[in-house]
Amino acid sequence: MHPILTTVLQRLALGVLTLFFVSVIIFSSIEFLPGDFTEAVLGQTATEETVAAFRRELGLDQPAYVRYFDWIGALAQGDLGTSFSGRASSGIDRSRPVIDLVGPRLENTLFLATMTAIIAVPLALTLGILAALYRGSIFDRGVNAVTLTTIAMPEFLVAYILILFLASLNPIFPSLANINADTPFWERVYKCALPAMTLTLVIVAHMMRMTRAAIINLLASPYIEMARLKGLSPRNVILTHALPNAWAPIANVVAFNLAYLVVGVVVVEVVFVYPGVGQLMVDAVTTRDIPVVQACALIFAATYIVLNLLADIISIVTNPRLLHPR
Repeated sequence: MHPILTTVLQRLALGVLTLFFVSVIIFSSIEFLPGDFTEAVLGQTATEETVAAFRRELGLDQPAYVRYFDWIGALAQGDLGTSFSGRASSGIDRSRPVIDLVGPRLENTLFLATMTAIIAVPLALTLGILAALYRGSIFDRGVNAVTLTTIAMPEFLVAYILILFLASLNPIFPSLANINADTPFWERVYKCALPAMTLTLVIVAHMMRMTRAAIINLLASPYIEMARLKGLSPRNVILTHALPNAWAPIANVVAFNLAYLVVGVVVVEVVFVYPGVGQLMVDAVTTRDIPVVQACALIFAATYIVLNLLADIISIVTNPRLLHPR
């Protein structure tokens, strides 16, 4: 078997094992949440008998390990479960499958993440290459100052500053990203402009600085010195010789930030009332809708694991020396 294929299969197995342990952590963490769905629905005035009957109807009276293995078994068959929302103690069941709730929200989150990535990744790589090309110049110092400022600011602060200047004082973009399935594509892009700008400002700094550091680190290599002695321009040295060998660390940081676009988008979605998975998870935590919370958390974990696995594969393919670590 080819060494690269062997390594990929090993990383896949490790990813599955990691996802299993993450599922245990997710389930255990939700178990420690104060209260449950029955208390949230019935209120404090409900009798103990009513609460016990409702918990039995929802299956919450089962031991934790039984509920965990039931959940994992259903997941293995592609079933994310049924939302508690819509369930009532009267026996009327208006609940919906979790997949029906998560599906449209996940589509919205992926749309925002894709829109941000299309802007942020080329921008970060360009700024990083230019900063390495003009190292020590005013441009380099200015870009580093701006990116360090944005990376030090929390997402909600960046979001509120953009809302202040681009939605309140200068009404260029809407302050709320209230979209739905019927929203036309360009209107959706327009309404997602401020959330995308917020995420771009937050993640560009990581990717730009890693690109700059990786290229500068390679500029001291003997083959780069040889390329310079041949009379190649600094631009050709960086783009033709340094950049291809810098893909491994750059790919890792790009994958990490792309994972953040899906996993860490919760705060931005809440600020802009964007109907994504993050907003759904916050609402589900508030109502103690356990199946929805578990599904959202597992989607976030799986996204992070898959993208980091993809970064590892890209790193190995672009730098075969990683197949033979010392």
